[in-house]
Amino acid sequence: MKPNPTALALSLLVGALLLNAQAASGQANPPPATATRPAKNPAEQSSMPSNAPSATTTQTTGEASRDPTVKKMNEDEKAKVETKGK
Repeated sequence: MKPNPTALALSLLVGALLLNAQAASGQANPPPATATRPAKNPAEQSSMPSNAPSATTTQTTGEASRDPTVKKMNEDEKAKVETKGK
């Protein structure tokens, strides 16, 4: 069976028209009035600040204190990279 070029062209044209109509209707309809929008001023914000202490420069949030041996090895490698490069 040989494909009919006219039928193929017609089906492509109909598909393109339907796709364009769907895209145009999506742009013409505004979102519903119940859509979530950001607050206009900070007083309307609903998130609460955390009671956790702020992170320090010596220990970031979630970081555990290191074993002194590991700390020494890391410092040695860091010094090596700074002097010799990678």
